[in-house]
Amino acid sequence: MVSHSGLITVMQRAARKAAPRLRRDYNEVELLQVSKKGPADFVSMADKRAEQTLIDELRNARPDWGILSEEAGEIAGDPGKPRWIIDPLDGTTNFLHGVPHFAISIAVEDRKPDGRAEITQGLVYQPLTDESFWAEKGSGAWLNERRLRVSARRHLDEALIGTGLPHFGRGNVATWSRIYGAIAPEVSGIRRFGAASLDFAWVAAGRFDGFWEDDLDIWDSAAGMLLVREAGGFVSDYRGQDRMTERREYLAASGELHSRLHKLLASALR
Repeated sequence: MVSHSGLITVMQRAARKAAPRLRRDYNEVELLQVSKKGPADFVSMADKRAEQTLIDELRNARPDWGILSEEAGEIAGDPGKPRWIIDPLDGTTNFLHGVPHFAISIAVEDRKPDGRAEITQGLVYQPLTDESFWAEKGSGAWLNERRLRVSARRHLDEALIGTGLPHFGRGNVATWSRIYGAIAPEVSGIRRFGAASLDFAWVAAGRFDGFWEDDLDIWDSAAGMLLVREAGGFVSDYRGQDRMTERREYLAASGELHSRLHKLLASALR
């Protein structure tokens, strides 16, 4: 049995409490009430029900902690305590089209003595496969009870890379096209599956050798970034700096491939 803190237990319990209803809603997706909250940005009753379950479970466990959630926004807590960052349904468009690739993402954000935010625990849970990707700062990344390591591939022509695509109302097509034009000829393949939290988790698990995307929100990336780093990988913005959430740019990979992908990406953006 893998040893982990009580916070991981709380996060897993909350995700598994929300999962059965998500699975039922997924199987009856044509009956779901769906509303549009922005260009090509949808929210369903499944999002809202999953979110409320997560909030109830997390607040029950840590009643004085704040919460930042994709749908509910900011729920105030004790400013001296950590806060939860949650995405109740990452991959909503997949979910609503019956594509079986979506996840629940939960992270703990704490504050360092200098005031900087730090993600200390993260969980990405796939309700359909019961895959629980989790990590704690300094304790590694895990898939259920199996230790994760990023891919050991060293050459770009062997690498499978994940990405996110611009679409109606989101992202910059011209910028993405330049990056794609620089990376695609050098790698074995590029995939877009539509759930960034799982893309990060798959880099941590070695299923993807790398991943890039921009215009992500913190609830899409917080848990996933910790997973990659605790699995031995690197995450940076497109300039190779540690300002991902500020610039909403993310490049994740193993050390050697990260360096090579960053050079390609940087050349595309000159």
